[in-house]
Amino acid sequence: MNSFGSALRVTTFGESHGLGVGCVIDGIPAGVKVDMEFLLSEMDKRRPGKNKLSTQRNEEDTPEILSGVFEGVTTGTPIAVLIRNKDQKSGDYSAVANSFRPGHADFGYLSKYGIRDYRGGGRSSARETAARVAAGAFAKMLLREFGISVEYGVFQIGEVVALEEDFEFAASSEIFSLCKEREAAMKAQIEAARDAHDSVGGAVKVRIKGAPAGLGEPLYYKFDSELGGLLMGVNGVKAVEIGAGIKASSMRGSQNNDQRTKEGFLSNNAGGILGGISTGQDIELRVYFKPTPSIFLTQKTVNKDGDDVQMNLTGRHDPCIAARGAVVVGAMAALVTADMLLLNATSKLDSLRKIYG
Repeated sequence: MNSFGSALRVTTFGESHGLGVGCVIDGIPAGVKVDMEFLLSEMDKRRPGKNKLSTQRNEEDTPEILSGVFEGVTTGTPIAVLIRNKDQKSGDYSAVANSFRPGHADFGYLSKYGIRDYRGGGRSSARETAARVAAGAFAKMLLREFGISVEYGVFQIGEVVALEEDFEFAASSEIFSLCKEREAAMKAQIEAARDAHDSVGGAVKVRIKGAPAGLGEPLYYKFDSELGGLLMGVNGVKAVEIGAGIKASSMRGSQNNDQRTKEGFLSNNAGGILGGISTGQDIELRVYFKPTPSIFLTQKTVNKDGDDVQMNLTGRHDPCIAARGAVVVGAMAALVTADMLLLNATSKLDSLRKIYG
């Protein structure tokens, strides 16, 4: 499946070394002001080749809006966005055409389709996430009309864990670090892995602020289940926690329950979602990325004939996907929130009466 969402539906297309990647966004209401400067800034955050801590593939990632926008506002029709690939080096992958890269989707794609695009993984490449960031930018434009924002930042790289959660600092950090005091140590983890021709994992905190109570569609389209499912679909993500997450399994109900007074909730172990529906509190989640599977050390694998072979990769890869991955999970969180916002518009008769009188 290459589409997700319900009231707000996104379809992405393209491959790592094809002509480009892109998306079709269906469901953005007419009249949303399109902030091109904001769209470009969102694309630039994820753009590869910006520094030595990411892949040296140098893509401009300039989005071309093909439809759905007229005179600076959305028209209510599908918005199509194209991001052209301009710095492909397909020759880097000729050596892996007949073998399976450890930690990659190569074997799975061949098993499923009987064919695979070995040039950077084709459709399975994280290059596709540029389209998700473009779609997420449109979702954020819609959300800010209602005072809803999405913040994110890296709270762990390797063994280094943030001491604080400063989302304002993360927005200006080269690696989106949530902690000014630990940013240098986080960078050192990435640099050490890169210099060892290896990679390192990391984790991202996401906070959705301003979402009203009542968003979510139980029983089978809950806010938290959609966040978990779609964030697990981001390249390299291996776990998602909402609120207290796995810590809740070691707590008692008296500790985990978010008690309330007339002033509001006394805690937020639920992460802003109860019964699949937003409570009006900040929605908080953590997303965990594995180390980049593309490393430059000799590894054991097999070829298409089942023979044992030694693999030595070439090419350009992120030594830590969590840093640029933070931008992607922020975009996906915005898309899920916007979808829930639109779905909730018809949940009450009074809401429909406000429209139709």
